[in-house]
Amino acid sequence: MEQFLNNKQLLIFLPVVALAIILESLIYKWRYKKSYPWIESATSLGVGLGHQITGIINRLLIQGLMASFIWQYRLFTVPDEWWTYPALFIGLEFCYYWYHRASHEVFLMWATHSTHHSPNEMTLSAAYRLGWLPFLSFTWIFFFPLVLIGFSPVAVFTALSLNLMYQFWLHTKLIPSLGFLEGIINTPSAHRVHHASNPMYLDKNYGGVLVIFDRMFGTYIAEDPNTEIVYGLTHPNYSKNPVNVVFKVWKDLIRGVIQKPTLREKLKLIFSPPQ
Repeated sequence: MEQFLNNKQLLIFLPVVALAIILESLIYKWRYKKSYPWIESATSLGVGLGHQITGIINRLLIQGLMASFIWQYRLFTVPDEWWTYPALFIGLEFCYYWYHRASHEVFLMWATHSTHHSPNEMTLSAAYRLGWLPFLSFTWIFFFPLVLIGFSPVAVFTALSLNLMYQFWLHTKLIPSLGFLEGIINTPSAHRVHHASNPMYLDKNYGGVLVIFDRMFGTYIAEDPNTEIVYGLTHPNYSKNPVNVVFKVWKDLIRGVIQKPTLREKLKLIFSPPQ
């Protein structure tokens, strides 16, 4: 979940987030008979605050590029009709699926996205543990086609913001399988699989609101109630320092690039799967 929320959306959304985490902490302590991981949640909060600060620059660059450049070369101008909104929803889900999948399969993109997968426990606070450099990871290019088709940049980013706000409630262990909805929409059960570091669950369930494209492209897997999920990275990061959490994989990537002797090998590493 890489956020593109503006200040107005945040003011509306933050009280909901705070109340949900308080409720989750109470239920968590009652169900698991242990303390809520407040220290890890505080780390996520620090990362999230940094994401919002750096997000000002990222939004200006990304949205500005779409609004002032890409929009000029659109093929059509999509009219404001009833079908526009479901078409944008499906189009955004398709683009989001491929952006999210590439973020797991391309080292440069994983350097940013890995921050979101670093929590070693699944709580709602993981939703806002987000990277600080999406512009440098080229995550934004996956949404350009929607603007080129003719959806306005404002419509695209509003739809993306709503998509990401939906995903907040997915980051919890407390909501069980939702029965017939599993395999259709993204649920906490499906998203727990996505955050797992168990080998059988790696690189699965990339959808935003839907998991239809996961089913189409073979990346969907249901949560096995008999398998204990291990959360976090395959090479866990236990740091409580937000800066270390954000830049650990970036440092690994930069170190690897420096060690490669030729430009071809450097580029190959940058665009190869994460190591």
